[in-house]
Amino acid sequence: AGAQAEPAGLLALTAPSMFGRLHVAPLAAEFLQQYPRMRMKLLLVDRVVSLLDEAQDLAVRIAHLPDSGLTAVPVGAMRRVIVASPDYLARAGEPRSPRELVGHRIVAGYFDGQGMTPWRFREGSQALTPTLMVNDSAAGIAAAEAGVGLARCQVYQAAEAVRAGRLRIVLADHEIPAAPVHLVHAAGRRVPAPLRLLIDHMAARLRDQPVLAGEAFLR
Repeated sequence: AGAQAEPAGLLALTAPSMFGRLHVAPLAAEFLQQYPRMRMKLLLVDRVVSLLDEAQDLAVRIAHLPDSGLTAVPVGAMRRVIVASPDYLARAGEPRSPRELVGHRIVAGYFDGQGMTPWRFREGSQALTPTLMVNDSAAGIAAAEAGVGLARCQVYQAAEAVRAGRLRIVLADHEIPAAPVHLVHAAGRRVPAPLRLLIDHMAARLRDQPVLAGEAFLR
């Protein structure tokens, strides 16, 4: 009877690549240690994955969610910050308003062939000309650490470098509100027991992550 009650099977979980590597994969490993008959497939990509079309059971979404038939479990909020190395700021000066970004060297992200989108602030958007465009978040952070220019990222991506003093956050008072973070699934109210265990495990552990404290983190 105990063997029959122990959860078993395969669960598919998707998350943004860098967040997944830093904060989701360790929790998946914990879950598999706790439930040895379970198996898991992790899809870590920087795009919106269709749960139904790509056979995913659970997704981590860092964004305001559109209306849909999916069920969302809130786990926190995530700031978007602008960072630069102390060396760059000593050379170029620290911007005090979004308008002062014009003329600065900019490290921008792009995905799926798209160009740089304007950076959004509480006061509105600021169009900028990038010095470096890169489609990998970690590479953009590394370029900012090397003094190439200012980079905009989710706070968890730069947290280690900020704590270590390799990067500094600028224009914090002008940031847009932190984006909600959810666990999203399509099972509705009839959640299979193994998936419910994974949701409960992920939600409890993610809510304990300081990076999901939103605007209170790294102020």
